[in-house]
Amino acid sequence: MIKIFKYSFFGAVLLLQSLCGDALADKLAHLRSAKKIVAVHEISAPYFAIQILALKRPPQNPSFFKNIDKAKEYVCADGYVRYTVGEFESKEEARQNISIVKSMGYTECFVVDIRGYNLARGASSTVSSGYEPDENTDYTVQIAAFRYPVYTSEFEEFDDVMEFYLDDRIYRYTVGRYSGAEAKRALERIKSMGYPQAHLVPYEKYKPYRIE
Repeated sequence: MIKIFKYSFFGAVLLLQSLCGDALADKLAHLRSAKKIVAVHEISAPYFAIQILALKRPPQNPSFFKNIDKAKEYVCADGYVRYTVGEFESKEEARQNISIVKSMGYTECFVVDIRGYNLARGASSTVSSGYEPDENTDYTVQIAAFRYPVYTSEFEEFDDVMEFYLDDRIYRYTVGRYSGAEAKRALERIKSMGYPQAHLVPYEKYKPYRIE
């Protein structure tokens, strides 16, 4: 009887671990790979958009995004992950399009000025686009940042993807190690491959947080 209980207990633990793993899995990974969901790491113009969702964790039903071509994902410092559609030069232009978005099933959507979003930064230290990389510093190119981990194989364009888990509990994914002019060339190449939000970060800033 004791042995039966013991094995049943461990079976329950394994089942619970499996269920927890499924709950934590990023079910939107294939949408990110297809660039249907694009993670945003820096706020830039145009500043007006239509917010369709804000949750404490990414939605686990990919079909939520079936009616849109592309959504932008903002991991914010308040713990919410926000999703927007559209890019508009003015609030009025965004308002003119909100009825279209509502007709697609996003009835609770509204116009936002993304300059009001406070992005989660944590220990990251990004290099601004106008900065000339130091020849004596190694950089890596960040291509994505998610609240939940994804398989590095999702980034099938690259062979050298690195994964980091920083103090802000955000998983970050980078490519390569470069210095000086080589870093700028690598950044432009990766942006042209469909990662417009890619940016340089000093490798030493991320190194202690790497997941092998």
